[in-house]
Amino acid sequence: MRSKLLRGIALAVGLALAAGCDKPAGSAAAGPGAAKPIPEIAVVTAQAQAVPNTRELVGRLAATRSAQVRARVAGVLLERVYTEGTDVKPGQVLFRIDPARLQAALNAQEAALVRAEADAANAALTAKRFLELREKKTSSQQDLDTAQAAERTTAAAVKQARANVDAARLELGFATVTAPIAGRAGRALVTEGTLVGQGDATLLTTVDRIDPLYVNFSQSPTELADLRKLAEAGARSAAETQVEVLLPGGTPYPHPGTLDFSDLAVDPNTGALSLRATLPNPDKALLPGMFVTLRLTAGALEQAFLLPQPALSRDAQGAFLLLVDDAGKVAQRRVTSRGMTRKEWIVTGDLKDGDQVIVAGLQKVKPGDTVRIAPPTPSAAAAAAPGPDRPKAEGPPTAAPGVLQGPKPISNSGK
Repeated sequence: MRSKLLRGIALAVGLALAAGCDKPAGSAAAGPGAAKPIPEIAVVTAQAQAVPNTRELVGRLAATRSAQVRARVAGVLLERVYTEGTDVKPGQVLFRIDPARLQAALNAQEAALVRAEADAANAALTAKRFLELREKKTSSQQDLDTAQAAERTTAAAVKQARANVDAARLELGFATVTAPIAGRAGRALVTEGTLVGQGDATLLTTVDRIDPLYVNFSQSPTELADLRKLAEAGARSAAETQVEVLLPGGTPYPHPGTLDFSDLAVDPNTGALSLRATLPNPDKALLPGMFVTLRLTAGALEQAFLLPQPALSRDAQGAFLLLVDDAGKVAQRRVTSRGMTRKEWIVTGDLKDGDQVIVAGLQKVKPGDTVRIAPPTPSAAAAAAPGPDRPKAEGPPTAAPGVLQGPKPISNSGK
């Protein structure tokens, strides 16, 4: 039994040695001391360019002039003359109110004026006669004084009667309701046959001037101060800050506006400052009450870089990039984020033209590692090439229809 056990052990050892001799020589690389493979990463080439300093905000359109058309006299509405939703001119007739009662009142005042003029003429003749008699010493001074006082009283009554006629004529004119300003007349708020102006001035419609329009929005005082500094650096006043509007869907509005008003105090409820811009609207394509996205542009960042979103990382010290140096090793560069477009960060800092910034494979590398740059794929080449979201290096980004080109508001932590 013992000899059989020894033969079995010898046979097992021989088989193990034979299997070890048949193992491929390269399999030793998988051992604990084997070298790690060189990671493969993708990069883009940094290009310095002038990028407009832009802020994207949300604003609401409002008419530059808005007049409420009200009934200034009491009466039954007879007719709506204008077409609702059309443009009107100052003095154009909008409504007609029944003028019968007002015409009767005017006739009564005109009759009162005629009577007052007759009384005044009679009093003037009486005073003249008493003056002649007084000169002949045939009447007393008291009679003359009384006649002259009556003359003055009746003359004043004539002026009062004329004023009453003017007031009645004015009231009659109010029966024809006209447009106080040029603009677009809204829908009629009352219909024919309605008693208006009885006790209060009934609102009939509104007329809004929509060319130009106001864009009302708000911004934090810090961001507004930064915008003004950049505007001054570019030799532009704050009022010359360009305002571009993006319509729903991202289509740029063809007529830029200008900033024209800044409130004097910060709203304590929101901590923001109310601002207003004037926007041309020659085609009447925009209407009051619409919400729009607007871009404020003042000055430009001269040495800025547009980089894909995955390239930027953050830690406790702020924003940084990883790039490949001339020796093929990973290096870290600290940068400052200045906002972003829809697809790219706008950064400044320790970066120069031609730097190879890592945009893919960041999880596999750290500063000091040796890396291999992967051949560019068609999708990567398209992302790095100038296009609607990536302007050429020699000029600022140009907007393309349907693309939000300017940076959106981000935290001003700076890093």
